[in-house]
Amino acid sequence: MSGVVTMDEVRAFAATLPRSSEAYVRGRVKFRIGRIVWLAFSKDGSTMGFAFPREWRQALVDSEPEKFSLPSEHDMRYHWVHGDLAALDEDEMRDLVEDAWAFCVPKSVAEEYAAAHGYRGATGSA
Repeated sequence: MSGVVTMDEVRAFAATLPRSSEAYVRGRVKFRIGRIVWLAFSKDGSTMGFAFPREWRQALVDSEPEKFSLPSEHDMRYHWVHGDLAALDEDEMRDLVEDAWAFCVPKSVAEEYAAAHGYRGATGSA
């Protein structure tokens, strides 16, 4: 699959993931698992913030700076990174969203989802 990804496409996919719920906080769309925010959008919908291991985020940003950026200084304490939706294709978006979700959901839920979708291992994509 290819083409530019829209916020609506990400929202539709994120809504299918177990235990994920959409909320509006200060005019921004966010997805939560319980109280944990694992996916959020800029107010204009051009940027997607998502859960990502802190120890790997600099490498992600360095590998594709046209796609990914670090969060604000205030948010550097969280497991978080930003992606430019215009630079992502649908397959990449799905991988990032699934991985962010799996990073935050209980391990047993991620393992059940992975098994149901034919993925090798507990989280991430095949």
